[in-house]
This record gives sequence, C-alpha cells and structure tokens, in this order.
Amino acid sequence: MKKFNITVNGTAYEVEVEEVKSAVAAPKAAPAAPKAAPAAPAAPAAPKKAAVSAGAGEHSIDAPMPGKIVKLVASEGQAVKAGDTLLILEAMKMQNEIAADADGVVKTFNVAAGQSVKAHESLVILG
Repeated sequence: MKKFNITVNGTAYEVEVEEVKSAVAAPKAAPAAPKAAPAAPAAPAAPKKAAVSAGAGEHSIDAPMPGKIVKLVASEGQAVKAGDTLLILEAMKMQNEIAADADGVVKTFNVAAGQSVKAHESLVILG
C-alpha cells in the first residue's frame, strides 16, 4: 500500500493505493491469414492548428478540464458579451458550455470540433 495526500478544490484527502501485479500470459500468435489485396491508404489526419497566444489587449479562454470539443458555437470575428457560449466541451460524458468571461470579439479559435484538449489548454482568444 502506498499513501498519497491529494487536494481537490482546497480539501485535502489522504488515500491509500494498492499496487496490483497481475500475471497475464502473452497471447498466442494467430495463424497467418491468407493475403488479401492491399487496402486503400487511410486518409491523412487533419493537421492540428497551431495555437495562437493572446497579444496585447487580448486574453485566452482556457479549457477548465480535459475533454473533447463537440461544437464551435461562436465564429471568428463575432462580437460576444460576457456569458455568451463560445463552444461546447464534452468531459466525462457531460457537455459543458464554455462561455466568454468578458465582452469582446472572437479573434481566433485554437481548437476544432472533434479535437481532444487538455486542462488549461487555450481554446479561444478574445480581444
């Protein structure tokens, strides 16, 4: 058993974790399948858009948690008010509306629909 102290939202918890080692047999090799015609090459993955950082007079709206971008609600160049929904982030099977924290204009999105994001990753630049 290993003991860890974890703080969640300012509350400290002491947890014990038991390390379990399992003896899993290596899978046996499957018999060779007859050779078929080569499949069509897979489409290349869309290149990830390079994240743009906030410049003077701009600020970033960051991901509050890791998840997947479901939908971009606002569009680049759109004027938004504080509280307006910018995009939908799915985390733990829940859809979370990510809203503007201040009035401004959407300068750029650093993410696209379907993209996975990490916590604190820049999602949108507002100016």
